[in-house]
Amino acid sequence: MSKKVIEDRVEFTKDMMDYTILAPNMLEIHFNLLVNIFGQYGYKVELLKNDSRTVIDEGLKYVHNDTCYPALLVIGQLIDALNTGKYNPDKTALFITQSGGGCRASNYIHLLRKALRKAGYPQVPVISLNLSGLEKNSGFKIRLSMALKMLSAVIYGDLIMLLKNQVEPYEVNKGDAAKLTQKWIDDLSAEMQKGKGYSFFEIKKTLPKITESFSKIPLDKSITKTKVGVVGEIYVKYSPLANNHLEEFLFGQDCEVMVPGLMGFINFKVDNRLEDIKLYGGNPFKKIAMRIAMWYLSKVEKNLLDAAGAYGDFNVPAPYAHIKEICTKIIGPGCKMGEGWLLTAEMMELIESGYGNIVCAQPFGCLPNHIVGKGMIRKLKEMYPQSNIVPIDYDPGATKVNQENRIKLMLAIAKENAGCTGDCSCCSMNK
Repeated sequence: MSKKVIEDRVEFTKDMMDYTILAPNMLEIHFNLLVNIFGQYGYKVELLKNDSRTVIDEGLKYVHNDTCYPALLVIGQLIDALNTGKYNPDKTALFITQSGGGCRASNYIHLLRKALRKAGYPQVPVISLNLSGLEKNSGFKIRLSMALKMLSAVIYGDLIMLLKNQVEPYEVNKGDAAKLTQKWIDDLSAEMQKGKGYSFFEIKKTLPKITESFSKIPLDKSITKTKVGVVGEIYVKYSPLANNHLEEFLFGQDCEVMVPGLMGFINFKVDNRLEDIKLYGGNPFKKIAMRIAMWYLSKVEKNLLDAAGAYGDFNVPAPYAHIKEICTKIIGPGCKMGEGWLLTAEMMELIESGYGNIVCAQPFGCLPNHIVGKGMIRKLKEMYPQSNIVPIDYDPGATKVNQENRIKLMLAIAKENAGCTGDCSCCSMNK
């Protein structure tokens, strides 16, 4: 089969629907829902789980080591998967997201194609997953129903992740939260397969049921846990491959972990379009469209937050409007490269909600992240003296032992601040 080459790239065409499409992993719950959604439209998408050292080595082979760490990992994971021989390169395509903003993530796709040519896979098409019209493929289109299902996957994923993280450290029967999480992934995927579960009112009806089910898991709240928040560059914050399984490590240190959901980032990206128009002017029709989008997202977000507090005693995050408001005390909304002001705002919201012990994941080569993350810690310490923030660098040369030792030091300070006597299970485990 001849492959259509346009603009120095191989296009994913309609006659490639039988291809296996490989997707890099980031958010386990959200991405499993998304993979199932793509399957409903005839796409054979496989979420990659390979996370050995060879992923980093392949990334270093084809990506300059001055390039940001997430690019190196994503490209390395995709090339490593092709090298296993499990996939026929003549019947395989790759997924990669394009943000369309000033972040270098918009250019990963070009680095990936260059790497594929060098690795001997020039025939493999790369599909840009974006909502900005950056690239188009005749064989892959995001229809309205697909976009709504993708948004619902984010909403459901955020709530399940929020509840799971607050239940798992205290569960009486180990594995209950993981089993319930998988059940909801299967059930929600089945509903959307039937064309249900993704409309505004269906989401509103389903979300409280998720909370109710998690509230019924038997818990032992007598166990002392250290509450820890995780922020950082979006890929390193969420991806176990990038952060050396940070959440698992924190759970193993007797911590309750709070990771801000993906909805905040989506609100941030849409809101940025309005900030651009406010600062520099722009198309009035685009302004109206973005305002409608923000209105809809705020309504959906309210459903999510209301549902999180409907049953049990769960900690409910603040809405996007609040975290934007509190951060304007120290940083302007025009600071929006990478995670921009949102990263600073997430740290402020975590501190205010009782998760003042924070791991700030810093990927090598991400200048915006270092400015709005590590660069704001001193100011946050002045505003919130009780805060306990540790920036952790993640790059090809960083050792896991060094990273974990720095986190353990942060946890030791957290226990000291909390007046720990040294008799808790975590201290006993680390003696």
